[in-house]
Amino acid sequence: MCYTDPVNKNLTLTFDADLLKAARRFALEHDTTVNQMVRDFLQQVLVKKDPKKAALAELERIFRTCSVTVGKRDWTRDDLHERR
Repeated sequence: MCYTDPVNKNLTLTFDADLLKAARRFALEHDTTVNQMVRDFLQQVLVKKDPKKAALAELERIFRTCSVTVGKRDWTRDDLHERR
């Protein structure tokens, strides 16, 4: 599910101190933030009933979190289509 509203809105949540401490530790270990974890959770809850939206949300998550490094190209288009 992708919201296109470019304006972020603030929301204040209240957590038990131990829960928040554990959440912060978890977020740090997983290179994320508690805010992002809450956003991801809400997104999952909202798209859970719609398989198409769930698939789109998963793709968006993958695109946000994955990267690929491609090495130096040492071939030409002609090399690829060379007839032997």
